[in-house]
Formats: sequence, structure tokens, C-alpha cells
Amino acid sequence: MFGVFGLALASVAGPIQQRLPWFTVVFGLTLALAGAWLLAGRSMPGPRIATSRGPALTRSALSMTLFGVAYALASLGCTIGPFLVTVVATFRTGSIVEGVTVFTAYALGMGVVVAVVSLAVALARGSVVAALRRAGRLVSRLGGLLLVVAGLYVSYYGWYEIRVLRGASADDPVIAGGAALQRRLASGLDLIGATGVIVALVILLILSLWGTVVRRRRSRRTS
Repeated sequence: MFGVFGLALASVAGPIQQRLPWFTVVFGLTLALAGAWLLAGRSMPGPRIATSRGPALTRSALSMTLFGVAYALASLGCTIGPFLVTVVATFRTGSIVEGVTVFTAYALGMGVVVAVVSLAVALARGSVVAALRRAGRLVSRLGGLLLVVAGLYVSYYGWYEIRVLRGASADDPVIAGGAALQRRLASGLDLIGATGVIVALVILLILSLWGTVVRRRRSRRTS
């Protein structure tokens, strides 16, 4: 997804980039409105499902591929910029071998992070779901509050980009605070390093395999 999207936008990145801030403003306001709706105790409109159970989880290659595609689409907004700079720029200025090498490194790095997050969520799914059910409507209101804050910040960031493109000063306390928080998170990830992330992945894989073995033994005993 990143490769197709990046190559498609590489030639028109300049004209599109000048119009993206307006989309950011509208998108942020939409998020804030949706958050205010949830904060008021309302439910998001959608189809009513008669059953209380969700769709069945499968381990097929197709379902995992669709999960990766959905994750890529959802993260394009905040990651396509670094992707274009690191990968597409390398293809333009360097050789094909260098471009493929950078792309592979980028894919492996993001793949490890996504794998760690996905396994952590899967392992904690039971306890998290139980806690969310006990919290009831409070979870929806807290989610709405988070959407309001995030949406207002996203919209403000889009307006900040518009002002900067029009020649205004780039100094802004709100954006500077957000950038400082991002730097702290990035520094924390750099402190862990690639080795730490890979070790976390290996530990989560071992826990996942151990949990699978335990469940199979229990099912055999009950049967």
C-alpha cells in the first residue's frame, strides 16, 4: 500500500501538499464533532446488528493481509510524509538497489512495530474487553473526549500549515508543545532501539505460543 501510494503521489506531491492543510482542517473538525456527539452520550449511527457476537476471527492469510492493508490506509495520514522523503527520494537520487534496500528496511521496521502492537493487543484482549464492558457508557464518553481533543488539534495543525504557507511565522506554542511530545516519544523509541523492539516481539511470540498450547491442552482435557 505504501509503495503504490508513494509512487502514485511522487510526481504530484507538490500541488497536492498545498491543498492537504484544508483537508486536515475539515477532517479535524469532523473528528471533533463526532467526539462531541459521543461525549453527549449518543451512539454513532450505523447498522443495527441483531446478534451480540462479533464477526468470527480467522487465521487465514487473506484476513491478515486485509488487516495489514487497513492498517496501512489508516496510518497513511501521519506516515506518508516520512515514507516519501526516505524511500521515494532515494529512488530519485540513488540507484534502484539503494531504493529497494531503503524500502525493505522501512517495511521491516514498520512490520516489527505493527507485529508487537498486534500481539500485545491480542494477548491482552480478554482482560481489556472485560474491563471495557464493566466501564459501560463511560468508555464511550472518554473516547468522545479523546476525539474532541485530537480533532481540535488536527484542525488547528491544518490551519497552522495554511498560515505558514501564506508567509506567517512558524512559531506557535501549541504546535511546539505537540512537537516536543513527539520528540520525547521518538527518543523513547530510539532508547529502546531495534534490538529492544525485536526482543519484545520474541517475548510476545513465546507468550502467544504458550497460551495456544495451554488452551489446546485444556480443550483436550474437557473433551
